[in-house]
Amino acid sequence: MNPNTFPTKGNLILAKNSLKLAKQGYELMDKKRNILMHELMELIDKAKDVQSEIDSTFSSAYLSLQKANIEMGILNVQELCDTIPEENSIEIKQRSIMGTESPLLEYDSTVNKPTYAFFQTKASLDEASKRFVKVKDLTIRLSSIENSAYRLASNINKTMKRANALKNITIPYYTALVTEIQNALEEKEREEFTRLKVIKKRQTAV
Repeated sequence: MNPNTFPTKGNLILAKNSLKLAKQGYELMDKKRNILMHELMELIDKAKDVQSEIDSTFSSAYLSLQKANIEMGILNVQELCDTIPEENSIEIKQRSIMGTESPLLEYDSTVNKPTYAFFQTKASLDEASKRFVKVKDLTIRLSSIENSAYRLASNINKTMKRANALKNITIPYYTALVTEIQNALEEKEREEFTRLKVIKKRQTAV
């Protein structure tokens, strides 16, 4: 038997303190869950907006590229595209949202500068290049948002499990334990009071 469940005043104080801490913990977990849910909903809305912008920007960029292929020739466009350096400047940093580490992507925007002379090209290629750069920017932003949303959702799930454990297991356990110890102590006090009355009555009779 757990000695902490013995009906003593010391154990009653311990049980009440544990119950108080469990209730405070549940309130904190519930507040954390609400804050994380709010953050997650905002990220989902942002992701939808960015994805929509990516779709429209990519469509217009592709149309500009098609026009450039027609005006300049596919091989010429291909040669100019080969001069564009590979993107390898992306750095992943971290930021914290209520204890949830979320990625923050940063990269060198100077790599977006054209690598060809403007007199060699048509405006359609310049426009396509500009829009594809925007697609890259938006894609990097979207990946950061989606990764943050995934991590928040995972943390929300853990927080809800902890809150439910406190609400459905820990709090009911200590509530019942406090009641049980209180009832046992009250019963003990009544027995002690009755015993003292009997002793006093016998002493008076003598």
